[in-house]
Amino acid sequence: MNATHEAASGRSADVFAHVEMTWIEKRIEHWIRFGHVVHEQVLDRRRRILSFPPGTVFAFLRWAANDYGTVVSCIDIVRVTRPGEPYQTVPFVRPGGESLLRQSGWPKVRLVLEAIDRIEAIGIDPVDVAPDHWRHLHNRMLSGQASRPYTPDHHHAWLRRRAVS
Repeated sequence: MNATHEAASGRSADVFAHVEMTWIEKRIEHWIRFGHVVHEQVLDRRRRILSFPPGTVFAFLRWAANDYGTVVSCIDIVRVTRPGEPYQTVPFVRPGGESLLRQSGWPKVRLVLEAIDRIEAIGIDPVDVAPDHWRHLHNRMLSGQASRPYTPDHHHAWLRRRAVS
């Protein structure tokens, strides 16, 4: 997004969350599992910055390895906060956002990815899922308990609640 487009839309670039993406094959790999990017800035062939507008949700995966194997495997599901709202810091996300889910270690990351796949399989974009579901999944995983699946009924109830609030 250039300055002219920002001025025309009435938005300033600093209301966005900016995610630093790095891709060094088999060493450091950052990627977005879901989310609607509104701007991409390519820094070089290995690095770029993706921007997300306030109120949107995205899933950010980070993986890193060394000569001996995986050293980092994390997933964060983040809601971009609006100016003035409190936020948590999230690695590689400026300034941060509301952390809906954070899991580390490949077994937990895999479970989150499978949950996202199940949501997509019923025809729902994970961006539109109720934030409470991501919090529920996070808390149940932390306590080692099974989570409730996200269903079309849950989704319709969330959409109605959001429409009246």
